[in-house]
Amino acid sequence: MKVNVGVSNRHVHLKKQDLDILFGTDLTIKNKINQPGQFACNEVVTIKTEKSEINNVRVLGPTRNYTQIEISKTDAYKLGINPPVRSSGCLENSEVVTIIGPKGSIKTNGCIIADRHLHITNEDKIKYNVPDKINVKISGIKSGIIEVNVKASKEAYFEVHLDTDDANAFLLKNGDEVEILDV
Repeated sequence: MKVNVGVSNRHVHLKKQDLDILFGTDLTIKNKINQPGQFACNEVVTIKTEKSEINNVRVLGPTRNYTQIEISKTDAYKLGINPPVRSSGCLENSEVVTIIGPKGSIKTNGCIIADRHLHITNEDKIKYNVPDKINVKISGIKSGIIEVNVKASKEAYFEVHLDTDDANAFLLKNGDEVEILDV
């Protein structure tokens, strides 16, 4: 079974309370992304630690019930932190960073490296008997096989999400196809 790749660059998800502190306004849509109801915002922030900072980090919408910062390991080296690899929303013992917006700043935990994952609908997961973890084969000059967590939900765009470090390691870009081996 073939599936497209979505490369996930560093980004921030905000809860409404933090959005109000950072921007004092609602999110505005720059463009829609493949996952239903989600979008890249015009709003960007700076993420900062004692060692360094990264500017122009995109906010993704809509707001959530938690604030989460997703970065790559390369970003973590620059910031001098060691965030855990986690599924979205699993923020226990995650790294603390300062998020700076045009109206204010917040210091918050919630900085993670997102795990590799496949978005699939609950219905298709059952229909195709997809396990909770799958192996994905990447063809090409820098080929390989990686393990990916399966993230099933009511609505989903069928896509494997990799961070920029993983995508660069295998010379992948948005829209490239990979093969699911376990289905």
